[in-house]
Amino acid sequence: MVERAGGRGTKIQANEGTSANARPRSPRAVGRPASPDKKVIALVYDFDGTLSPRPMQEYAFLPKLGIEPKEFWAECTRVSKAERADALITYMHLLYKKAKEKGVRIDRADLVAQGKKVELYPGVEGWFDQMHAYVKKRGAEAGITVKHYLVSSGLTEIIEGTKIYPHFANVFASEYWFDAYDLPFPKRVISDTGKTQFLFRINKGIEDLGESINAHMPEDERPIPFSNFIYFGDGDTDVPSMALLKKNGGHAIAVHDPGESEAKCVELFKAGRCDFYAGADYRKGSDLFKRTCLLLDRIIADVRVKDEARGLGEAG
Repeated sequence: MVERAGGRGTKIQANEGTSANARPRSPRAVGRPASPDKKVIALVYDFDGTLSPRPMQEYAFLPKLGIEPKEFWAECTRVSKAERADALITYMHLLYKKAKEKGVRIDRADLVAQGKKVELYPGVEGWFDQMHAYVKKRGAEAGITVKHYLVSSGLTEIIEGTKIYPHFANVFASEYWFDAYDLPFPKRVISDTGKTQFLFRINKGIEDLGESINAHMPEDERPIPFSNFIYFGDGDTDVPSMALLKKNGGHAIAVHDPGESEAKCVELFKAGRCDFYAGADYRKGSDLFKRTCLLLDRIIADVRVKDEARGLGEAG
């Protein structure tokens, strides 16, 4: 697990001046990490289809409403096209509209509880510790460490209820405002292209969403260079992030459900969007595990080469 500002396991509770449904102060690290030596490796993940086989809303939210997932997503598509509305805002609105129509109240605590029912691909629960162990074995002598980040258009509240939430240094996902409206109102919506903003936040060390990332920051002042990134995604929605990283010296791996076609991943690979592709099997010894380790070895070697060169420059 990772240490976070504010401590681990922050509980959802009512504090003075807040409601029981108000979001607790984020336990995740914010601000600029002190890492001028650029020895942090960032592993960044999409969620739906990458760490979990299905959209997170399909495990508890939609079943609670008695709605078939295919019908719900088809309606989202129809409504967004008819209204020329953003598809993500449309799905967030329809979820709660349908809950109200059925007389089902779902607040923030309910969504967090739903996270416990989200299924994960094989090996995901142990993956994070294994990555830490691998980087420690290969790069600890040089002071190299790894951090895990999640960037998703799914719901922050559900993600917080999953078993793997404590492993992330930070989670950037869509989110609701509660209590201020008759229906919860979208507070943050993360689109396919919007995900790239959060890659820049990690790159610049500006993880506090209250801070702007628009000001220029010289490359040598950025704590985690893009060349230290590996992005994990499963399809077209991840193309902007993959393209950004590949263009800036970073890395990407496309994953697919082990029981389904790898055609989309092959297409991304041939288009130069990813370094490798593999089935979403996160267990030690799998193709995904081995290919990730190959990229980690490459990044670690590059960091050590730059560190050695920097030492020579300082000595001279």
